[in-house]
Amino acid sequence: MTTHNTHTTPALLPLPTPAARTATTAGAALALAGTFLAWTYTATFPGDLTVTGYPGGLQVLTLVSAALTLLFSLAGHGLKGLDRLTPGGTHSPTRLLALGTLALTAYTVVAVTVKKDAADNILGLVELEPGAWISLTGSLIATLASLGLPHDQPLADTTPPHPLNRFLNSLRAPAPPRATPLPAWAEILIIAASFGVALHVFTYGIDTEYAELFIGYVIAVGFGFTALTRAGLIARITALTAKHRNVTLAAALVAAFCFPFTQQNEQYALIGANILIFATVALGLNVVVGLAGLLDLGYVAFLGVGAYAAALVSGSPMSPIGVQFPFWAAVLTGAAASLVFGVVIGAPTLRLRGDYLAIVTLGFGEIFRLTVNALNGVSGPDLTNGSQGIPSIPDLELFGFDLGISHDIAGFTLGRSANYYLLMLVFTAVVVLVFRRSGESRIGRAWVAIREDETAATAMGINAFRLKLLAFALGATLAGLAGTVQAHVSYTVTPEQYQFAGSVPPNSAFLLAAVILGGMGTLSGPLVGAALLYLIPAKLQFMQDYQLFLFGLALVLLMRFRPEGLVADRRKKLEFHETGQLDVPPDTPLTDQAAGTTKAEA
Repeated sequence: MTTHNTHTTPALLPLPTPAARTATTAGAALALAGTFLAWTYTATFPGDLTVTGYPGGLQVLTLVSAALTLLFSLAGHGLKGLDRLTPGGTHSPTRLLALGTLALTAYTVVAVTVKKDAADNILGLVELEPGAWISLTGSLIATLASLGLPHDQPLADTTPPHPLNRFLNSLRAPAPPRATPLPAWAEILIIAASFGVALHVFTYGIDTEYAELFIGYVIAVGFGFTALTRAGLIARITALTAKHRNVTLAAALVAAFCFPFTQQNEQYALIGANILIFATVALGLNVVVGLAGLLDLGYVAFLGVGAYAAALVSGSPMSPIGVQFPFWAAVLTGAAASLVFGVVIGAPTLRLRGDYLAIVTLGFGEIFRLTVNALNGVSGPDLTNGSQGIPSIPDLELFGFDLGISHDIAGFTLGRSANYYLLMLVFTAVVVLVFRRSGESRIGRAWVAIREDETAATAMGINAFRLKLLAFALGATLAGLAGTVQAHVSYTVTPEQYQFAGSVPPNSAFLLAAVILGGMGTLSGPLVGAALLYLIPAKLQFMQDYQLFLFGLALVLLMRFRPEGLVADRRKKLEFHETGQLDVPPDTPLTDQAAGTTKAEA
């Protein structure tokens, strides 16, 4: 049995706990029932919310959110078997899910109300059917009642929270208690099921056909993930994945391999391929920033070097070189060119530190873009066609398999984008293997030592300059590998693709943000961060003029509430949070610092 290592603090609303729990359950059930009724009078709003008994569009997201609220609320009643869902406490995840259900339902009601019909008339409240009001009322009841539930707090944190911060503190996850160990086969099944669910959630987000549904998806996933973290489930799964690392990597690769077989739309498969390119480059940057601690603001230039080198030797009719290498030779050419470029940039600059290094790398990134723009035969030698770039890059043909045409495999049709997705998945697996092996090696530990304190590392005999140059060269090579595939996926390479900041990733600002958002120094962090930062702009193109503003706002909120990133290692959690607020799995050994001591206290 699982024993909760928590105590409770006063709730936000003065309600008896049993009554608040019962009202929360009833409200969640009412919101769930409302999703099976019609929400709109006509089918003007996308998703066809006029059908009774068959939820569609945003109703499905509300149904899932209300069902999770009901499930966690029932766990608070002490039902046998449900206690394993809430090792970190039941009240706070229930409150978060109730808030998510209310936010999702309210957003749907507002979106329906302000929607315009074919005659450009606003629909208004008369468009709403009773189902929408029932779900809205139920979610409101569940939210208000959940505010009467006391907060779950870890026993180690005995200081009463300030009244103004009480609700914010409830979002922090306590360390989950120890549970009865499961058999190894059961733990492996849990890992496989977790990746299956993650694949389904990710696929659903990519498959959203209209902006209203994607915004609702973001709301549901944001509140749901936070609630699962607060419940302690994410920490439990993290402990299992750390215990079975090889199984986890295999499950992740299998889930990623299955993705193109779930897509019938080439546009969505192309988003998946570009996410892999962006994620692979971000993982290469993680070697430089996350492991070695070198702030590189011009990293996208290495991606551009690999892409241009591959484009020049891949048989494009606009290439001044006029040669066509086989793909393996083009890959080696792009990787070698990026390696040389990384060494040339790193050798004179890596003796600098901190802000000075960041400024110099930013300058070199801009120098690359301006240089390829000037190599147009007028301002300089005719090599890159200047601002026109190198277009008409031919599709690849590997072992008689033309990646530019569709293929039928086991009853599934794989289009061009799906073919390149699978090719990029192979490159991603190689980069993951290189990152993992280098991070666990003596060189990786030396990089971490330099990141933490370069002066102390040098005093212990570490050749800091040589190892920093090695990190720079390795990161550049990995970016060059991804660039060779990007050149063929996009058909063309232009200087505008490789700038410091812009509304469309990848660029240096987005790459750095992907590493920080996901979690510096981790394997899965940059992959998660890159997926989010590419998927959200791709699905919200109607907000292109405000993307950078919203992006900056999201980073500010992240730095305030989760500065260690979405997927953080043990060291970052100890550095940014007090021990009582950590969600480090109890089975994870604290080898580098004593348990119960923060970095500042040490």
